[in-house]
Amino acid sequence: MLYSGILSPVISPTRKLARLALASGLALFLLQGCAVNPATGDANMVFMSESREKEIGAEEHEKILASMPMYEDEELLAYVNKVGQRVAAVSHRPDLEYQFFIIDSPDINAMALPGGYVYVNRGLLTFMNEEAELAAVLAHEIGHITARHAVQQHARGALANAASTVGGFVTAVATGSGYVGSQISQVTSIWAQTGLSGFGREGELEADSLGAEYLLRAGYDPANMIDVITVLKNQEDFNRRVQGNRGSYHGVFATHPRNDTRLQQAIAAVGDLDESELAETDDAGFRKHIDGLILGESNAARQMDTRNRYYQTLLGYTLVFPDDWAINETTTTATAGNPEVGNLRIEVQRLQQNIEPRVFIRDVLGIEGLQKSEPLQQYRLIGHTGMTSSANGKAERVAVIYFGPRAYILRGEILDNSAVDEIDDLLLASIRTFRPIQAGEAGNSREPRIRYVQASEHFDFAVVAQSSPLGPNAEPMLRLLNGYYPSGQPEAGEWIKLVE
Repeated sequence: MLYSGILSPVISPTRKLARLALASGLALFLLQGCAVNPATGDANMVFMSESREKEIGAEEHEKILASMPMYEDEELLAYVNKVGQRVAAVSHRPDLEYQFFIIDSPDINAMALPGGYVYVNRGLLTFMNEEAELAAVLAHEIGHITARHAVQQHARGALANAASTVGGFVTAVATGSGYVGSQISQVTSIWAQTGLSGFGREGELEADSLGAEYLLRAGYDPANMIDVITVLKNQEDFNRRVQGNRGSYHGVFATHPRNDTRLQQAIAAVGDLDESELAETDDAGFRKHIDGLILGESNAARQMDTRNRYYQTLLGYTLVFPDDWAINETTTTATAGNPEVGNLRIEVQRLQQNIEPRVFIRDVLGIEGLQKSEPLQQYRLIGHTGMTSSANGKAERVAVIYFGPRAYILRGEILDNSAVDEIDDLLLASIRTFRPIQAGEAGNSREPRIRYVQASEHFDFAVVAQSSPLGPNAEPMLRLLNGYYPSGQPEAGEWIKLVE
């Protein structure tokens, strides 16, 4: 038979039947996987049943419980659950058994797992100012669940690597946020890591759009979705100004949310409610539950950290050294080591010029030809690291991290030549835990807590900040906590969060 001028080879009937069977099986396989997205109605290439989705959620939830501390406040949790269930009941998947949890973390984030598991960090709750903002955060995460974003990401990874990962999955976690990365590095569930780092601009926009729709159905103003993103975006702006770096909740946009055209269009398409249609919200109850909430890292969470953590309170940093490494310190240096394995030394220099950390290693430390060279971005800090040789001819891991006006130099010498790669991994893991000490940390048994007061006639954030325990950035922090960043003052009688 001729086709397009090419003579086709003769194929036996048996081989034809085999090819037809293979093609039919593949077509059936693809049709079964091409499920309809329950939230959007679009076709998604998803090879997972809802029952399996629920099983994965339960399995990964156990990993989160094992690796992340939960915030033990039954009344606050019951309140969060009440708001969450109100939103979930009007979602595209109301029959899922939604469960809501508070992670005892100061990180400003939230996440969701397949099957109806929603987690909000205590640190994020401290920056909410009304019930509708809490509802917006939960609605965004519920949107990720109803649109099956985690399942879709799993499917894309599995399909792209089907030849080498039969029956498994590969999920790439990519985040430019070092602060969010702090929690990512601790949680043992790769599904949770993906949820914390986000699903890209398209996925986040879809979650915001779905979340706004659920807010409308639940009787909240959909515009609260933009309000809560504005709060979080202000956090990011503040972090960039103070630390010279980004880092915030994963559901953020490249521009200021109020000027983001696509977000504005997505929210407007949902519709709006007039005041008579708005359901009653319990803002007094919201204040009751947030009043007394811990700001920063809690003592309970620190007690769960059984690692070899070191605090340098004078310089304001902390990191985790490898287990069983003995620590010696002076006023400005710290060294941890094991004589059979290696050692890691930390020194500090004041930054004299505005250069990249990579250039600092080359020009200030005089180290050229760095191997395994890579930038560092962690806990709102930037740095650089790589491999070189020590003065003793041993393999050495070197890193420079900028924190405030100083450069922190970390040099790890590998003493066991038979395990260079393993020890280097140990050193690099330790370097990646370097971060600023948070409010109420480092042995301070009194945890800073949120307290609500009513503003007086002449209330001024600058005046209140002078007696605040929040330190040199007290005024902008108080403004962020109350939704008045970067300027403005509350009216007399307005409820305001202070820190004591």
